[in-house]
Amino acid sequence: MTVHPSLQPAVDAWTHSAEAILELVRPLAEGDWNRATECPGWSVRDVVSHVIGVESEMLGEPRPIHSLPRDLYHVTDEFTRYMEVQVDVRRCHTALEMSSELDLMIIRRGRQLRNETRSPQTLIRWPLGTSTETTLERTLRYRVFDVWTHEQDLRRALGVPGNLDSPAAVISRDFLLDALPKVVARDAGAPPGAAVVFDVHGPLEFLRTVRVGERGQARIDSHVSLGPTVTLALDWETYARLACGRVRPERAGDRIKREGEPGLAEAILREFAVTS
Repeated sequence: MTVHPSLQPAVDAWTHSAEAILELVRPLAEGDWNRATECPGWSVRDVVSHVIGVESEMLGEPRPIHSLPRDLYHVTDEFTRYMEVQVDVRRCHTALEMSSELDLMIIRRGRQLRNETRSPQTLIRWPLGTSTETTLERTLRYRVFDVWTHEQDLRRALGVPGNLDSPAAVISRDFLLDALPKVVARDAGAPPGAAVVFDVHGPLEFLRTVRVGERGQARIDSHVSLGPTVTLALDWETYARLACGRVRPERAGDRIKREGEPGLAEAILREFAVTS
């Protein structure tokens, strides 16, 4: 048996993005691993440690037994504490140790993904400190999104832009778009009858409209809306940074063009981050 056809694009996208991270960090000097990223409290080394740690858990590796320092300001709850263990345990690792471990993880995880024979709808336990079950397909899509997002964190920290239109970028876009109806209708409180247009340009261009129904339910489509309540025009990288909590709207400056009802536009941007 082979990987289910609906999973193969995500397997390929994960591989492409993970290998891009390895290509980015392998030639780095020791000091470059300490460069700050847009992830609060995390350096280049920490971001790579996070990727290694999560994918190791996806492989079924046991979590390290490790006590965290008490002065990590960015560790604010049980979830961030859970995430930090895999990061902090590697803060003493050298550049060679980091790149070698990442290389080995990619080989092992890639082999696991290529040999995946389960149905996309198979329920699996999400390993990251919860008892939640989700489908194999959604889990893999999330892993693609997470690895690509951290690839972009590293690229910005290192000043090496790229892969904003990669296969993983496309999957990440669709993952983020799934959250838009909730952001607009529930979180930002768009009223019934509202139509909010997102006009995104750059390496990955798309136009989406979120329409709020009479009962407050929202749906998203790619049709042009005449006389929308709000239009937000921005580039794809800014869209992703906002949605991933890497930048606040007030710090994005003139990279966001707002038209229509200003109060609703600001409410949407204020609630735009769906992950961090």
